[in-house]
Amino acid sequence: MYLVCGEALFDVFLESGDDLRTVRFDAHAGGSPFNVSVGIARLGEKAALLTGVSTDMLGNRLAKILETESVVTDYLVRSGRRTTLSLVSLDDAGHPQYVFYGLGSADCNVSTDELPVIGPEIFGLHFGSYSLVVNPVADAFATLAASVRDRFISVDPNVRPTVEPDLDIWRSRVAEYARLAHLLKISAEDLGFLYPGIAREKKAADWIDGGVELVVLTDGDNDVTAWTRNGTSVSVTPPAAVVVDTVGAGDSFQSALLARLGSDGDPKAAVSSLDRQRLHDLLNYAATAAAITVSRRGADLPRSRDMPVSMR
Repeated sequence: MYLVCGEALFDVFLESGDDLRTVRFDAHAGGSPFNVSVGIARLGEKAALLTGVSTDMLGNRLAKILETESVVTDYLVRSGRRTTLSLVSLDDAGHPQYVFYGLGSADCNVSTDELPVIGPEIFGLHFGSYSLVVNPVADAFATLAASVRDRFISVDPNVRPTVEPDLDIWRSRVAEYARLAHLLKISAEDLGFLYPGIAREKKAADWIDGGVELVVLTDGDNDVTAWTRNGTSVSVTPPAAVVVDTVGAGDSFQSALLARLGSDGDPKAAVSSLDRQRLHDLLNYAATAAAITVSRRGADLPRSRDMPVSMR
């Protein structure tokens, strides 16, 4: 079973209207790690979520959603701290911009001494998004990652400059996790934020030289490219999609990667044995999952039955 480590919140979308004095919102459960855990479970694999969840009305709803989605909730850290809200606006192409309201919130304030014991049923852990950089949870998760380096570790920075604008902090944390990770997935946008002027091939090679087994770069509707430690490089063109919005697209891609790699219960072995055809099929599977998500409103990740029959 995977343990996804990170935040859980509500994405709040501003509904358009003619009366400027009235503001209407449409809220959806989210947070990148929350979405990834749900996405893995929807694709038929087992996942648990490690995050701080409030005992307020929104936190109770988040916990109930996880139960409904068959995500294991044994690793939730419950507290009376408030639930984070993320205000989302969409541009004309459906790309989101976020403003976070999380000061003093449950998911940001998990400390090292609140971390649960990681059971033997957990064969892999995934880390990502603002819980990499916001303390105290960032220090807690960094400590956790270092303590379980014998298990499969995956990371997706999913950079949120509106939460932490200091990109040096993001770069420091990504470097720290890259020394532990077997899989590092990053978007072209995040790569540009963190490492301007550095060619993607060069940065991927640096990470692989440092120990990463598989680096995956997504780039919207452009080709997805991956590099492996054994020298294999593959690019895949994502399937065409009618885009409603791109919220959750990267999370869908990530959850599909993890679900497919963990289908035999040993993602470390699956990554180390990737040849060109297996890597192509893996990227195509993940890109197809993301294409389904962008055709829907919000982070509505696909279930196994939504995937093409040939990929199930």
